[in-house]
Amino acid sequence: MRGNMGKVLIVDLSTGAMEEKAVPEKLYEEFLGGVGVATRLLADMIPAGADPLGPENVLAFMSGLLTGTGSMMTGRWMVCCKSPLTGGWGDANCGGTFSPEIKRCGWDGILFRGVSPKPVTFIADEDGPRLIDASALWGLDAIESEDSVRAAWTGKKKPAIATIGPAAEKLSLISGISNDGGRYAARSGVGAVMGSKRLKALALAGSKPIPCADPARVKEISKAFAEKVTKIKIPGVMTGAFMPMMGRMLGMKTVVPVDGILASAILKKWGTIYNNTAGMVNGDSPVRNYEGSVKDFGARSYRRFNPDAIVARETKKYHCYSCVIGCGGICDAAGTGAKGEHMHKPEYETCCAFGSLLLNDDLDTVFLCNDICNRSGLDTISAGTVVAFALECYERGILTKADTDGLELRWGDGKAIAALLSMIAERRGIGDALADGVALAARRIGKGAEKVAVHAGGQEPGMHDGRMDPMMAVSFAADPTPGRHTISAGVYYNVSHLWEFVSWAPPVTRPYSKSREYVPSDEEARKSVAGACVKQLLDATGGCLFALTTGLQHWRLFDWMNAATGEDRTPDEWMKAGRRIQTARAAFGAREKAADAGKEYARDYPLAHPRMYGEPPLERGPLAGKTVPLQAMVGMYRKAFGWDERSGSPLPETLKELGVPI
Repeated sequence: MRGNMGKVLIVDLSTGAMEEKAVPEKLYEEFLGGVGVATRLLADMIPAGADPLGPENVLAFMSGLLTGTGSMMTGRWMVCCKSPLTGGWGDANCGGTFSPEIKRCGWDGILFRGVSPKPVTFIADEDGPRLIDASALWGLDAIESEDSVRAAWTGKKKPAIATIGPAAEKLSLISGISNDGGRYAARSGVGAVMGSKRLKALALAGSKPIPCADPARVKEISKAFAEKVTKIKIPGVMTGAFMPMMGRMLGMKTVVPVDGILASAILKKWGTIYNNTAGMVNGDSPVRNYEGSVKDFGARSYRRFNPDAIVARETKKYHCYSCVIGCGGICDAAGTGAKGEHMHKPEYETCCAFGSLLLNDDLDTVFLCNDICNRSGLDTISAGTVVAFALECYERGILTKADTDGLELRWGDGKAIAALLSMIAERRGIGDALADGVALAARRIGKGAEKVAVHAGGQEPGMHDGRMDPMMAVSFAADPTPGRHTISAGVYYNVSHLWEFVSWAPPVTRPYSKSREYVPSDEEARKSVAGACVKQLLDATGGCLFALTTGLQHWRLFDWMNAATGEDRTPDEWMKAGRRIQTARAAFGAREKAADAGKEYARDYPLAHPRMYGEPPLERGPLAGKTVPLQAMVGMYRKAFGWDERSGSPLPETLKELGVPI
């Protein structure tokens, strides 16, 4: 299949041996690339029941089918493995500039097995692939490590670099992998797996051409999309102060279809932080460890997170590879306590995780926590949730000063929040118990701590409240990588216009009562399935979720796929590949759950913490009285996928139909 390089590189870190392996054409045809190809390769390479932090686990860095073909907003890379955080399928998604270099080095993925006897850096350039000693880098933070690798580089071409920080070296299960000075593949504990293998960094500088069946057609589609995004502007009156009003409109009782291309203008101006205040007033942003609302974090507090206040610190915009939107930014960090002069702008997830979730309204504290996470390698979503868990444990007397080395953990205390975060990053004191996420922390602490440990299947949820978006609640609980906010949601579905292309995707063409989203139905289940399937297409092609939210009538994913590959498939046929990939992810998780039973590293957690779906419901705020019938909705979702309604394991007939040999 054109678009792919046709092979992967397998590196055995225990021995230093490297082998190029051709990927069968049939595998590409059925699983496309990226996360899709990884599901098949890793299922074969990782023995059932393997220790996620042991030599048998495989860490795969995957590029996307469309990356480098000339398509727009298709430069994301994936890291895949058995997750040490959840025990099932693990993957993490990242932007930046790393993805195209994987393919320019000649591969669709670089897969690492074994454990190196000493810290190493993997290099691939004009002299080929090799491992070099990285002992001098071990202990440096992720950004220092990247700077050091770049400073020592002698190749002809500037490299793309991915690194881990000390939290990953110390095997924190909530650590990720950095590139471009703080862009993160943060979820599923992938950083801990990289640390367990003593793989400190990768540096890639390739020059091989990336195949594309019809470059002229790809360019034509890309030009049309770029022109639309370039032309769309935000009215001058729409400042950051307007965002709460927009949030109230999005939180109305009636859902009104909108054209997603408007989102590109908002993202161009602010990036994800537009939701800092919009999400507060409609209930999207969780508050006080999911027990509070805007009534507890009112206008006086949330206005301090006005996106204009953050953009005012920007020194330049940041674009990932092949992106025309440029939602990122580099900010001046002066006066925040951060280690360096500049940093990547804190995203919405970070602002919420270290803001309303902790009742903290000090923006400088958020900048500082963003820097601590980016340098140490902690996932900001999980880290903020762990801090919220600790604050509530302290409030309830489950933790005391004796446990925290005298640190008083008070809601909204920025100094205490930053101090505790540093302890977590360093595995120091109580931070050692917290560094592996709230589920394991609750087990270690005991005393009823599990009652305040908010997670889904072992992973902390993204900063979007499923009580506002029931489809998001289903994704948190039922996706093979639970707790992920980037899989499927009503807000994504309603702007995607997927129904204009996919015959079985329920249409959203007229206003409807939002109450309908809280009722289990075949229609809502099919929306969730459609959203999950198209997300797997994104992760197979290197596509960006924000591109999808502009609407498929603008961002022509299916047309690009046909043009780049030379295929002539219908959207329904491409979506079947998405269903196949999603089912393969679920099958891997089911296999590992069965094989891990009784082992020390087994992870067997409930679907989601009751607070996440409104049991009991909040008594005040925009989500007062809201409860999502999660069990029923998850059951219908699984049934629509052809999985067992109770366990989530794909049924034998579904595996046979889709050709998933797990």
